[in-house]
Amino acid sequence: MNLTRISALARWCRRHVEVTTLALMSLSIGAVWILAELTEEVVEGSTSNLDRDILLFLRTPGDLSDPIGPWWVEEIGRDLTALGGVAVLVLTTVVVSLFFLLHRRWSTMVYILATVGGGIVLSSIAKEFFDRPRPDLVPHESLVHTASFPSGHSMMAAVAYLTLGAMVARAQKRWALKVYTLSVAVLLTLLVGMSRIYMGVHWPTDVAAGWLAGGAWAVLCLLIARSLAKRGHIEQEASDA
Repeated sequence: MNLTRISALARWCRRHVEVTTLALMSLSIGAVWILAELTEEVVEGSTSNLDRDILLFLRTPGDLSDPIGPWWVEEIGRDLTALGGVAVLVLTTVVVSLFFLLHRRWSTMVYILATVGGGIVLSSIAKEFFDRPRPDLVPHESLVHTASFPSGHSMMAAVAYLTLGAMVARAQKRWALKVYTLSVAVLLTLLVGMSRIYMGVHWPTDVAAGWLAGGAWAVLCLLIARSLAKRGHIEQEASDA
């Protein structure tokens, strides 16, 4: 799909706001439904074999203490997993918030701080509620102190990067920049989650649940932002003339 077609699609979406909103609502509801189904399977223990097989696949046969790949891949895994840590996410959120502050988009800045902060708090509550033990099948390549389900790094990364990406994309006039911004946000979210599995600190279903929960939260926040913008409570989305 070339830029001309992407621009045409953008114009169509702007002309059919109701359809776009309905699609986003369907996406959010679908993510919540899949999350509920996945949670039920995890609680019942139906995903144990799948979780085990994936973790073992990522370890060197005959030496479970050694993740597959050369030493520098393990180092990359540690670097990527840090992108989902509280310190990095808080710093990123503050930096993006200051970007909107400098553009005098006060209400957008406040909205970002509230939505990202709320999502991170929700992640912590969910971990304490389910209290799933960490994987003991392979040695952990990163220090962990909390419960396993859902993956806090994966969920917080999805909450922060997807929400921030969506809000930054709203501030861009060119559709190509919107697509680029959202693509980077999705990529960072995926890399953080995959690194948690590679490091052996989460079951794959923990990460999947984190992605689904964080993604649903980000879509919900985007829908609320669109609604608030219509009512004049936050700034309107920028668009090409």
